[in-house]
Amino acid sequence: MLVLMNPKWNGQFSCFDLVARKADRTNDHSRTIVQVRDLEIGGGEFVVMAGPCAVESESQLMQTAEAVAAAGARILRGGAYKPRSSPYSFQGMGVEGLKLLSKAREATGLAIVTEVMSEEEVDVVAEYADIMQVGTRSMENYALLEALGQCGRPVLLKRGLTATLEEWLRSAQVIAMSGNPNVILCERGIRTFETATRNTLDIAAVPVLKTVSHLPVIVDPSHAAGVRSLVPVLARAAVVVGADGLIVEVHPNPDKAMSDGEQSLTFVEFRQMMDDLDPYLELQRPSRQLRPQLLAVGGAD
Repeated sequence: MLVLMNPKWNGQFSCFDLVARKADRTNDHSRTIVQVRDLEIGGGEFVVMAGPCAVESESQLMQTAEAVAAAGARILRGGAYKPRSSPYSFQGMGVEGLKLLSKAREATGLAIVTEVMSEEEVDVVAEYADIMQVGTRSMENYALLEALGQCGRPVLLKRGLTATLEEWLRSAQVIAMSGNPNVILCERGIRTFETATRNTLDIAAVPVLKTVSHLPVIVDPSHAAGVRSLVPVLARAAVVVGADGLIVEVHPNPDKAMSDGEQSLTFVEFRQMMDDLDPYLELQRPSRQLRPQLLAVGGAD
């Protein structure tokens, strides 16, 4: 998808020199490709990350890892540390959750993405994770961003609840200036006046970012919608506008999930979503590889 550079955009974002795309860079050879184990994010393949909002137990996580791998996901998501809005909500299993994520990786071959909440936790999370996730509430935690610049792992940077694209790229620039160029941007919806959905997916952000920045851009339809039935629809929109992948919440029993069950897909719904994406991915050819029809468990290695 080719979107011409708007002169205003170039002037607005060009100060972020490590993450901005130059006005004369009009081909995909100038794009950053983030290597995660044997995967390339931003390199043409549409990469899906999937799993539970929170790691709750070994059984829950292993069931989910096997199901999403069989349906075609390449990366397992799962929160070991959970920055919940309420102090009475489940806060995550911490290091024990990280150990379970590592065990799931060994069993399935899926890479791991999990959130890190503070600079003090960077080293321990990096020991287990393949991708370090910065949640929406931490997008402007500059001490954390600077620490992630030295972590030796790619960073998935989620957009803040009320952040502009300029503010978002500024945070990406902090990570890059601190020594880490491997940043993946994640559009997950922003807070607006609308209440029918949890957030409002800024779908236009994807082609704008793909034009003004060389970083990969993925979409989180789960947090954007907050409503399970809307997740597959927003996932299709992400493919159409040229996103490099998705991060989706999946749970063996969403109605009993300790976190975000209302927006989590069942195993059957996730497989159906993945199957339904194929025609839309086909339309993106030849610039994008078509997702393999079915990946066996452990297919990431």
